[in-house]
Amino acid sequence: MSTSADPAATHSSTAAPYFDPLWSAILDIGRDGGTGGYRRYAWSDPDLTLREWFRDCAATRSMDVEEDRNGNLWAWWLPRTWLGEPKGAFVTGSHLDSVPDGGAFDGPLGIVSAFVAVDLLRSKGIEPSVPVAVVAFSDEEGARFGVACIGSQLSIGALAPERALGLRDIDGITVAEAMIRAGRDPRTLGRDTALVDRVGIFVELHIEQGRALDVVDRPLALASAIWPHGRWEFDFAGEANHAGATRLVDRHDPMLPFAAAAIAARSEAAAVGAVATFGKVLVSPNGTNAIPSRVRAWLDARAADQPTLDALVTRIAEHADTHAATEGVGVAIRTESVTPVVDFPAEPRARLAAALAHLGDIPVIPTQAGHDAGILAAVVPTAMLFVRNPSGTSHSPAEHAETTDCHVGAAALADVMRAWVTTGSAQPSA
Repeated sequence: MSTSADPAATHSSTAAPYFDPLWSAILDIGRDGGTGGYRRYAWSDPDLTLREWFRDCAATRSMDVEEDRNGNLWAWWLPRTWLGEPKGAFVTGSHLDSVPDGGAFDGPLGIVSAFVAVDLLRSKGIEPSVPVAVVAFSDEEGARFGVACIGSQLSIGALAPERALGLRDIDGITVAEAMIRAGRDPRTLGRDTALVDRVGIFVELHIEQGRALDVVDRPLALASAIWPHGRWEFDFAGEANHAGATRLVDRHDPMLPFAAAAIAARSEAAAVGAVATFGKVLVSPNGTNAIPSRVRAWLDARAADQPTLDALVTRIAEHADTHAATEGVGVAIRTESVTPVVDFPAEPRARLAAALAHLGDIPVIPTQAGHDAGILAAVVPTAMLFVRNPSGTSHSPAEHAETTDCHVGAAALADVMRAWVTTGSAQPSA
């Protein structure tokens, strides 16, 4: 990327001295030495270490930190004359947790960029007229307890605290138990009644989880929408038996209908332009020479609209039922979570585009991935910025963004923040 020809690169060079040290400080936290991927699960030691890093970043900038009732972290930059509780704030950030062996950028890029945006405004002597917050939402990926966006879902009331507390990880530890071990009180979980008043806009910067920007050779994009998506548990119950001594005709093998469902997920999704994946499987007793007694598998399915998604999951379930009946296997299908389509509002997106007009054309693209911004969109205005991912790979150690593009993203977020907080209406000081 040539700094002499590209206005984005020239502009973003100011972000490098702030971005690079912050980014380097967290690169080794939760990273697996064997795979090179990250294992930053909710309420684990790496997650707690990152939370302390967040607090240190805020303290360095004299920002007040609070951990809300759902474990989400907020770092506040208030106007000097502000009185009382924050209201109508410009909020930006993302999440710190990862999927198993995930990449470095998914989530943390948005939080590092948020602190950098604060640094860039302060370096120019800018004082906000409305509160500014950097937020780290808890357990966005759902990697440990199976439900995504727990922190933001709890905050808007979309997830009942009773259900959240009872969720278990693969070792049988509940959310409640994990929080207690981390020194938190799980009884606090629940809807954040102050959220709507506090947040005037939530802008989430995130690495693109596809290759749309690489194809058009642009470092940034604005989000138009998030596809509807969900997770379903398929529980196949068969009969354990000897893998060598049991005749094929006498078997009730749950692995067979599961395999049929996995193949059907691919073919049915392809037929309607959707995506469907069985990415997590638990087999019992999980012995090489044993016919399984049970296979639990989790389907992740996403489509451009809700009717297509509903029909897709129904067809996959029908394949599971048919093949289970053929093998004399029981099957139970449970909806774990469903997130409807999110259409990001046009007015905030137009304001972001205006703030970034000096960078030239900013593409507007939909995303198939879920985000905290999509959850919060149900109650407050939200918008998203994407940073180019030339690999097109995410939820993998191969996820990548060029450092120069990260600088562009952080500087762009600072431009958006500046435009928002210098044109807003400040609370009277008396």
